[in-house]
Amino acid sequence: MAGHSKWANIQHRKGRQDEKRGAAFSKIAKEITVAAKMGGGDINFNPRLRVAVDKAKGINMPKDKIDTAIKKGTGELEGVEYVEIRYEGYGIGGAAIMVDCLTDNKVRTVAEVRHAFSKYGGNMGSDGCVAFQFKHCGQMIFAPGTDEAALMDAAIEAGADDVTTNDDGSIEVLTPPNDYMAVKDALEAAGFKPEFGEVTMKPEGESPIEGEDAVKMQKLLDALEGLDDVQEIYTTAVMDE
Repeated sequence: MAGHSKWANIQHRKGRQDEKRGAAFSKIAKEITVAAKMGGGDINFNPRLRVAVDKAKGINMPKDKIDTAIKKGTGELEGVEYVEIRYEGYGIGGAAIMVDCLTDNKVRTVAEVRHAFSKYGGNMGSDGCVAFQFKHCGQMIFAPGTDEAALMDAAIEAGADDVTTNDDGSIEVLTPPNDYMAVKDALEAAGFKPEFGEVTMKPEGESPIEGEDAVKMQKLLDALEGLDDVQEIYTTAVMDE
């Protein structure tokens, strides 16, 4: 991870999420509903639902909103039927972008995503054009100053795939996607609470972008993130703050 501050990027991302908390509630509610529909409403037997609820609690989403979203997924309350779609493309300088959506109207969603790409200097590509540049995994980031040796021992014992210390002193723990919550629980029980964690599509490489190009790239990412149907955006772009 040489050359860029993982810790600074994570802190910046958390700050942006806090600024957009209202929109985040809506997006996470969709994810909870879909997860409950696919695997049932019990978080103890539905790993995807547990991850979504954990994410909701992380931004202080009210319990009644979480419960309502679960009930919509299980059919106890009437809800909208959502379809999962992933779009792939390129941003400024050819940086890879993947956009995960939940939608009740695929025609509307593809038009909005394509428009955002073209308006802000990107190009929407075909299925699979950039997916190979990302790894599906659980990811946790621990603050600089964390006891590296003790965390590594605990993470390996818990079943983590990899533990990496970044140049800025933060420590990154990667897990298999379905084991993310189990490893997170084990690490927290051992006294290690991550500052940030999620099941994600982690870029296998980085595309550094600076200056005006970084400004343009951020506008593209903001435009995509602002779409109601967009749930998550993954990119190889790394922009210094």
